[in-house]
Amino acid sequence: MLTNLTVPLLGLVDTAVLGHLESPEYLGAVAVGANLFSILYWTFGFMRMGTTGLAAQAWGKRDHFAQVALLVRSLALAVAIGLLLILFHRPLIHLGLTLMNPSERVTELAAGYAAIRIWSAPAVLCQYTLVGWLIGTQFARAPMIMLIVANSLNIVLDVLFVTVLGWNSQGVAIATVIAEYSAAAIGLRLVLLRMPAGQAFSRALVGQLADYLRILQVNRYIMVRTVALLLVLAFFTAQGARQGDTILAANAVLITFLLVISNGLDGFANAAEALIGEAVGKGSRRRFRLVFRTALRWSLYGSLIFTVAFVLGGRYLISLLTGIEEVRTAAWQYLPWLWALPLAAVWGFLLDGVFIGATRTRDMQNTMLFSALAVFLPVWWLTTGWGNHGLWFSLICLMLARALTMGWLFLSHSRHGRWFTPQ
Repeated sequence: MLTNLTVPLLGLVDTAVLGHLESPEYLGAVAVGANLFSILYWTFGFMRMGTTGLAAQAWGKRDHFAQVALLVRSLALAVAIGLLLILFHRPLIHLGLTLMNPSERVTELAAGYAAIRIWSAPAVLCQYTLVGWLIGTQFARAPMIMLIVANSLNIVLDVLFVTVLGWNSQGVAIATVIAEYSAAAIGLRLVLLRMPAGQAFSRALVGQLADYLRILQVNRYIMVRTVALLLVLAFFTAQGARQGDTILAANAVLITFLLVISNGLDGFANAAEALIGEAVGKGSRRRFRLVFRTALRWSLYGSLIFTVAFVLGGRYLISLLTGIEEVRTAAWQYLPWLWALPLAAVWGFLLDGVFIGATRTRDMQNTMLFSALAVFLPVWWLTTGWGNHGLWFSLICLMLARALTMGWLFLSHSRHGRWFTPQ
């Protein structure tokens, strides 16, 4: 949880630093640019999630060679994909900004932000792999150290570049790039501490082309699921942008709080990934049930704490993040939707962890596609007359649809004993 909460903490600082400048355009530009990179980078989020499940199962089997080979091959894939993203970044960024369609000034600022931020691609994807592998091998303290140090550096550089040097949204991008490479370097150092004793580096660890294709094949369902979720969030941002820069900025503030909620509750999901994967690797049904019940209980406690925190302190937190009066007023108007999000979303977050640990990723893909296409989009279309309220209602419905569909599959797999059978 501490590791995950450093991620939205950075977003909170970005929002607070830019939210007190003279115009909402800077905040809107970073909201659009950050959303674009969420899509671009988390398209390859399987580098984190898939690595956790596979590493956890290898850990459960005590297969040292499989653990190290997975790490080496996943890092090689991460670097290769990152370099390709840099190579083709111009058309990708242009397409993303065209689809989001913000105002002309916000587009210009977001393009400048993106042109700098793209250089962090190899470092970001390596971080995904390192964090996934460390969680899977139950060394969760290492990602905490890695991300807290890197994000603390990012926060300091944010304040320096934006508040002191006046670099605005481009300063935020430069700070992020420096911090991403710092995190990757720290992560590599920490991974060396987790290397299994007696497992020397060899040519066999690098593997053949077929080994890399197998990793991509295993994780293709996570990729489709993640792209579907990110497209929903991009659609959310784009629809907010069409309602003006003030609504765009207000939604950016509230989405930052949503990231706090999701990353905090994902701490329990990450634990479930590692421990469920270990249970599946060992073939222990008793441990599987124990892990699920414990993670569910703590996830519900966490969601209640977040709900109470935002009901009691939401207006104050919004005021801390932005001094622009029209943005504050708009964010206060839509704050009640944020109160409902923790209890609506917690089920899907936890079940993601269970399905990743058991490498039942096809189920994750199918439930996300159903929730996005058969629930989110129709509900949004039916509630377009509600304006931004309809947009937030659609997001709540997406979370509930994921909870119901994944919950039904969880019960079905449990009843028929499919968690421990080959897919």
